[in-house]
Amino acid sequence: MRTGLLGTGPWARMAHAPALSGHDELEFAGVWGRRPEAAKELAELHGVRAYDDVDALLADVDAVAVALPPQVQADLAVRAARAGCHLLLDKPLAPTAEQGRAVVEAARAAGVASVVFFTTRFQPRQQAWIAEQAAQRGWFTARAQWLGAVFTGESPFATPWRREKGALWDVGPHALSVLLPLLGDVRRVTAAAYGPGDTVYVVLDHAGGASSTLTLSLTAPPAAAGATVELRGEAGVAVLPDGGDGAVPALMRAADALLAAVRTGRPHSCDAAFGLRVTEILSAAQEVLDGGAGRAD
Repeated sequence: MRTGLLGTGPWARMAHAPALSGHDELEFAGVWGRRPEAAKELAELHGVRAYDDVDALLADVDAVAVALPPQVQADLAVRAARAGCHLLLDKPLAPTAEQGRAVVEAARAAGVASVVFFTTRFQPRQQAWIAEQAAQRGWFTARAQWLGAVFTGESPFATPWRREKGALWDVGPHALSVLLPLLGDVRRVTAAAYGPGDTVYVVLDHAGGASSTLTLSLTAPPAAAGATVELRGEAGVAVLPDGGDGAVPALMRAADALLAAVRTGRPHSCDAAFGLRVTEILSAAQEVLDGGAGRAD
């Protein structure tokens, strides 16, 4: 499947381009970016074409992988879907529910497949744990801590959109991608508050009757960074295992999922519709933080 890359930033260089280059069933066809010189440099590194015109790239490929800020991704994903391209997208899908819905509607109208790359969902050990715990009944509560040191350590990801949107929108999608298949959909964001730096605390009421609490930050001390999910219920206590083999193999598995969705016509559980639901919940949490009611329906 001929695949183009939209984006030239750190994530595109570190994860997307190597994954596209190394995948046996993808033909890495070219790169487009908002900075033509960066696109040329990345394309030359992988022996592919640099495109100055995004529509020319869309016309030449069967699919696109997107490594761009969410507000840019949403608009280009709609454009790509309308051009008949399958979509390998990053999280969050979009910065607003309205823009997320536009992506979902464009993909459905065009009949293209989509996968949103929630990293944890494409790590085999962690995904197996999620499936195992989702089969259990009687979960009472969960806590998820996703603590990054993007703004307190040396990180190439201290980008403008992360500074603007903060941990809720950057690592919040990771936490939700684990909690939703375990506890069910979110009925309501019952509380949300700010902590140190960009830290956010969120309390969720799930459709199955369980509650969850999220602690999200990009300003944690480097020594305190890490992710934890703990479940408590009738089956006892379960903790998300550590581990994973890095972003590139996980992204290659996300590409596998997109290929499977294209071949079978069956949507993946992390498709754009799931990405939209995550965006709706994040928007509800943001509403509470801004003084609103925070309904998630």
